Amino acid sequence: MTFVAVFCLGLLFFQIPATLILLSRLLKGPSRRPPLLPLQTTGDLLGKVSIIVPTLNEVERIDPCLLGLSQQGYEVREILVVDSQSSDGTREKVKDIAALDPRFRLKTDDPLPANWVGRPWALHNGFLMSSPQSEWILGIDADTQPQRGLVASIVKTAIEEGYDLLSLSPQFILKYPGEWWLQPALLMTLLYRFDSAGVRDHVPERVMANGQCFLIRRAVLEALGGYQCAAKSFCDDVTLARYAACSGYKVGFMDGAKVLRVRMYEGLQETWKEWGRSLDLKDAATSAQMAGDLALLLLTQGLPLFLAIALVLFFLQGYHFLTLIIALGLNLLLLLIRFGLLFAITPSYYRDQTKQASSWLFWLSPLADPLAVLRIVLSTLQKPTSWRGREY
Repeated sequence: MTFVAVFCLGLLFFQIPATLILLSRLLKGPSRRPPLLPLQTTGDLLGKVSIIVPTLNEVERIDPCLLGLSQQGYEVREILVVDSQSSDGTREKVKDIAALDPRFRLKTDDPLPANWVGRPWALHNGFLMSSPQSEWILGIDADTQPQRGLVASIVKTAIEEGYDLLSLSPQFILKYPGEWWLQPALLMTLLYRFDSAGVRDHVPERVMANGQCFLIRRAVLEALGGYQCAAKSFCDDVTLARYAACSGYKVGFMDGAKVLRVRMYEGLQETWKEWGRSLDLKDAATSAQMAGDLALLLLTQGLPLFLAIALVLFFLQGYHFLTLIIALGLNLLLLLIRFGLLFAITPSYYRDQTKQASSWLFWLSPLADPLAVLRIVLSTLQKPTSWRGREY
């Protein structure tokens, strides 16, 4: 057998199973639960929720978050902004809105212990400081933009569908050309590895979560020991959600694009550095899971573009045997699936037609897939030494 024949046969041996796994996940998409819609407060929800917002030097982006939280109904008992000694004016922003809305309270967490990461430490302190009369704890990140009716919607959904823990995927706000090109490719690495938001009945070890909007029953969080199980995790949301699922609690992850927006990072460089290194989720997975996920990403997202080009060149050179034709067809199918998924995720992106001249680059994001997968590989091999202004 020639080198090309052996190459194509080996390629099919690995790519066919990976493609079947990918399709088994994607085919669940059409039956997933539709996005949550904004809801108004009803009397039965009065005072049931304590919101915790961890902050550290967020003055440049916290205004939309504070405004959005102030517009929630009176299902919100209190809004605890747990600040880690910000020095940029964040604390003053919180004090200003607290003077207008008494539900806001500025708290300062204790000095960070050596065995904790900053975000779960702040959330854990906020939980301990929260009112025991609240039945639900809702963690909200400072870079989010909660829309009216968010809290009522997520709490009612959790109650009606019996969830003990429920988090939402947001609608992303992008501005610069590099973001529009790279960020969707990074997001797609999650869609390839895990079920879509709104898909039910996850295997506990594979559940997804998003700490930007993370609701949990107070009694469940107490039973789990607060955030202690995720103390050292840089993906504390997924770590806590999987721990809860393995402990027998019902965990959900749903589409919140109509009730929650987020502006995460500024530009291509920050998106690559900050978001890219948290997407590996290695703190919430075993080594075997990580190896399997990386293999799947390489075979179905990172390599098909290069492989399709190489196989076309082989074909043009006169190699017309069956395994090459099948391998070429498979990689063209994977590219077709990838471009088709752009239509599925487009509602996850906020488009202001007057300010989004670069949004057309979203449709070229599959060309960034090799870089996105490379970023996950690099992140998997590295341990973060700094995060949100803290050194570890």
